[in-house]
Amino acid sequence: MSDQLTHKRLRRLTDFIEPFRVTPGEEVRLGRDFDPAFKAGIKKKKQGVALLREGVELLAEYQARLAAQDTWGVLMTLQAMDTAGKDGTIRHVMSGVNPQGVAVHSFKVPSAEELDHDFLWRYSRRLPARGEIGIFNRSHYEEVLVVRVHQEYLDRERLPGTAKSGKVWKRRYREINDWERYLSDNGFKLVKLFLNLSNEEQRLRLLRRIDLPDHNWKFSEADFLERGLWREYQHAISEMLSHTSTDWAPWWVIPADRKWFARLAAASVLVHALIDIDPHYPKVSSEQRNALLSVRERLEAEAPRQDTSGNGHRPAPDENEVPALPSEPV
Repeated sequence: MSDQLTHKRLRRLTDFIEPFRVTPGEEVRLGRDFDPAFKAGIKKKKQGVALLREGVELLAEYQARLAAQDTWGVLMTLQAMDTAGKDGTIRHVMSGVNPQGVAVHSFKVPSAEELDHDFLWRYSRRLPARGEIGIFNRSHYEEVLVVRVHQEYLDRERLPGTAKSGKVWKRRYREINDWERYLSDNGFKLVKLFLNLSNEEQRLRLLRRIDLPDHNWKFSEADFLERGLWREYQHAISEMLSHTSTDWAPWWVIPADRKWFARLAAASVLVHALIDIDPHYPKVSSEQRNALLSVRERLEAEAPRQDTSGNGHRPAPDENEVPALPSEPV
């Protein structure tokens, strides 16, 4: 792919995703600064679905190059309120990539072993390797969202008193930023997506889970109870975005009221990150190239012999084939 085409693609994607970017250092108020129903002027879902298809194809191309180069790793973190569509986003965006190069990890209530370690320990154990794309379905940001809204969870982490005193959340923001800076400095690209769902759209999606029998399994009373803490979560999310969007790991707030647009936007941010890395297939040395040509000659020499009778190709006899005995039918 030419550098000119790569630059053109990068510029187009940059313009498209710029409204989703949380500018590092700016104070964010989620309800004021980001519209969950925004769709970037795309009038029809059909057009958005077609664009997503193109994005998935492009993602597959760059993922193959990322794996072949084996230099960079990519970590995509997904945070959202319940019903915002994290699972569907992962399923649609990653539909065309090689599953061997992608690992998805979901983080539930921490185990006793995980609580015996620092709050980043269980996330560190699931980081992608070079050449891979890792996806965190919920992530280390739960430690400044759910734990902040439910501060009784902080008591379960068995922290010494000094670790729970003072400005706990600002300290955690700094520790997360430092950890992400460390990963970035070591060749791991961070793509942080927050799926921004409106209160009304969440209400409708919860009703849908109740009304449709094949969606009943998705409904959880805990989701409904968490909805009662909407304001607390909106405040915690705004603080998280304000304090942890950095030059090396910015946040992208994805409008999520329309599932098709959320998937398109998420795919665009991820493809943009890969184009920015611009991985290439490794080039072979002249010695390796000569060795390849030598093998090619040998493979060509094994081609079936031409049948001069005009009946097509006839396979050459197998050197290891055992001749039939005279008494056996030939």
